[in-house]
Amino acid sequence: MSTPNGFPQHSGACVTQSTEGGAVQDLHAKKAGKAAKKEAGGNGVLTFEDPSSVGTSLNETLKLLPNELKANMKIKSITPRPPRKPRLERAASLDEKSWRRWRRFRTSQESLTDPNETSSSNGSLQEASLSPPIRGRASPCHQCCQQNSLQSSPDASEASPMGKSRGGTSDLGKRASEISSAFGGLLRGKAFAGGKPRLSQIMPARPLPPMELNVASHTLRTANRIDSDYMDYRHYSQHKFGRVSSSLSDTRLHGNGMVYDNCSTDSMKSTFSLLTPIRSKDVRSRSYLEGSLLANGALLGAEELSKYFPDRNIGIFVATWNMQGQKELPVNLDDFLLPTDPDYAQDMYVIGVQEGCPDRREWEIRLQETLGPHYVMLYSAAHGVLYMSVFIRRDLIWFCSEVEYATVTTRIVSQIKTKGALGICFTFFGTSFLFITSHFTSGDSKVNERKLDYNKTIQALTLPKNVPDTNPYRSSSSDVTTRFDEVFWFGDFNFRLNKDRETVDSILNQNPGTDVSKLLAYDQLTSEMSRGSIFKGFQEADIHFRPSYKFDIGKDSYDTTSKQRTPSYTDRVVYRSRYRDDIHAVKYSSCPVIKTSDHRPVFALFRVKVRPGRDNIPLAAGQFDRELYLIGIKRRITRELQKRQEQKDQKSSSICSIS
Repeated sequence: MSTPNGFPQHSGACVTQSTEGGAVQDLHAKKAGKAAKKEAGGNGVLTFEDPSSVGTSLNETLKLLPNELKANMKIKSITPRPPRKPRLERAASLDEKSWRRWRRFRTSQESLTDPNETSSSNGSLQEASLSPPIRGRASPCHQCCQQNSLQSSPDASEASPMGKSRGGTSDLGKRASEISSAFGGLLRGKAFAGGKPRLSQIMPARPLPPMELNVASHTLRTANRIDSDYMDYRHYSQHKFGRVSSSLSDTRLHGNGMVYDNCSTDSMKSTFSLLTPIRSKDVRSRSYLEGSLLANGALLGAEELSKYFPDRNIGIFVATWNMQGQKELPVNLDDFLLPTDPDYAQDMYVIGVQEGCPDRREWEIRLQETLGPHYVMLYSAAHGVLYMSVFIRRDLIWFCSEVEYATVTTRIVSQIKTKGALGICFTFFGTSFLFITSHFTSGDSKVNERKLDYNKTIQALTLPKNVPDTNPYRSSSSDVTTRFDEVFWFGDFNFRLNKDRETVDSILNQNPGTDVSKLLAYDQLTSEMSRGSIFKGFQEADIHFRPSYKFDIGKDSYDTTSKQRTPSYTDRVVYRSRYRDDIHAVKYSSCPVIKTSDHRPVFALFRVKVRPGRDNIPLAAGQFDRELYLIGIKRRITRELQKRQEQKDQKSSSICSIS
């Protein structure tokens, strides 16, 4: 049984108010002949040794009560129920706590002086403390009368959420002692001179459950492949800033004046975070036209950066693939874009393609379909059959500047631009990025031509255009790679192994694993980089994969045609940074399962340090290719439905054997 306000009624006999005066006297007159027997042991139960004196003692007790209360009292039996579990409490400021203490004290004083007040409050003394469990065979009219004048006003329940949420043993014991002292004065009469009235201490029926529930991860999950485990955030939010209401709406949140700590900087999913309340006076006082744009609240400032990246490192996936102009695309790109090691997806995906497929839009749709709804295509560009696509997590698009691109053609006589370079640049927070994909001159002995392609590219790429340089004092007008903080250059560089086919095959057969150090001793690019004649200031991660060129299409064997081309590491990813140790290579590998081209895709995973920026750069304003996003998601949903239907058909099908 519960009261109208939702609180459970406890065992015992409760004295409530009624409009019928003298109801108690009539009940005792009718039941005066019945004796109430109660066992008085060590259970702390109120007992009466003389059953015949029950009516007299009750009348004497009623004389001690206020006249208004005696006229409106009746006895009501209630079914006992165990105490409710304590609820979590939302965090409160010092001002709010002091206001609550004053409110409870004021409410208790008003309820003591106003016996006609009938509503109960969870912040004042309640029936839960007044009514200990009483067991016996006595009739209800001879049960002990309990004082009900210690009640509070109706608004106390809203003003005192502390009482509702806190139900610890210390509070219950304190309330029990207060009621015992108040009730003791009520029972001091000659009718109870021979009795032994005692009030049992209220204790919880079972130990209280542990409340130290902390399921937040210790690292920021900005690179999750899926967000299916968002349920832990609900428990964490209730523990971190528990509140009276179970509603999580922003209206309720701001209406209650909720105050909480720097939870947004804790490690939790950015997709399911609560916005920090903004005070009106802070909006009034801040000037957006004067002072530092790195101030508190800046969109690209340190405070905002720390919310998303506490360690200020972003995960970047960079890949290159020569598609050989094939129309056929791989059935599945998961192994290429979402390798199983590491477990988490990256924050940014940049894919460069040389000799791309004829349908560039179809290729971009396949990329969007594979990455799923958590990513959007920030920008894409093409130069002939050179393609580059930049995907980023959709909740990070607000921190990107305008995206710019430029192209360079290294083979002028060709009508179809198959050789050249394509560059895309933008600023993320306060760190500028440049991504270049290139296709250099082919040929085993054309090393000098490839170096000329490199020099022409760094001089002819006119970037940046409108986005300001983050450090112009360290820039050079003759080298585009010096005008950005982080530079990634990837593509089909066409550098070969200076060794014949038989020797290379022999080394590969002797070392079928990842030990390719003997092959790299003959690598042209490694030799030229060590001399400083190409890719000055660039680095390359250690290579532990087999040569990515040249394979028979659809097979794992190298070139078996009459040309017998030597396997080589033509597809590479190199990087450079203005600041030391800003870029950390996590993985550098190829994807051998994609066999639609004579090249294998090559990819690298990086952790890159990001710095806060200023709000004075042209921003992309959250723009992305929405049409591509919708098409890719529809394709993904259709594919999932087809898989489920196939699984359902397999389960429903049966195999009959004929003997």
